Amino acid sequence: MNVTEAVQTRRSVRAFTDQKVERETLTRILEKAQRSPSGGNTQPWHGIVLTGEPMQALFDRIAQDLPKGRAAFAPEYNVYPPELDGAYEQRRRGVGEDMYGALEISREEKGKRLMWFANNFRAFGAPVLMLVHTPRYMGPPQWSDIGMWLQTVGLLAREEGLDTCFQEAWAVYAPQIREMVDIPEDHTFFCGVAIGYRDEEAAVNNFAVKRAGIEESVRWEGW
Repeated sequence: MNVTEAVQTRRSVRAFTDQKVERETLTRILEKAQRSPSGGNTQPWHGIVLTGEPMQALFDRIAQDLPKGRAAFAPEYNVYPPELDGAYEQRRRGVGEDMYGALEISREEKGKRLMWFANNFRAFGAPVLMLVHTPRYMGPPQWSDIGMWLQTVGLLAREEGLDTCFQEAWAVYAPQIREMVDIPEDHTFFCGVAIGYRDEEAAVNNFAVKRAGIEESVRWEGW
């Protein structure tokens, strides 16, 4: 698989098979991903890779607070800017509606939507969940570096026949995650990454994810 194929076939996978992921495969991916760029070579990313009983224990802990709804949320940063609007907000809402359309869950079926949302906190059935954190004093440039590392992980996963879902949704349960997993107090918890083998037949993995044309984000000068 070349880079273009990896980019074109990567997507946020929200239904995984139960096929086991070998630690050796993940080690290969993460060792290669250490070549990701970062300003000043700071490499500000940290990950904790869970599977088996520790992962299930985390799922069980979150399940205790799911019925509390937003009252149990305590993210350590804004997952989306409060002032998000215009095309950015339209894209965010649009992909959600397209996903629920593929699942045949209407806007009025709020209970079903909540049940689907709860799948986030079972990593959509993936056998591996990586939890990502970074020192609290890191700023926007270093968070950008973490994004480049995550993208590299995702593309290398495709090379290995694996898929991922980068899940900022986990951020809403930061305190509960800290109860179950040793994340340093002076670090910010960022996101989860579900890792596993794609369920090729699942409708949620097959709807078209729209992308803006480059004319919306790129300006050319001197050409």
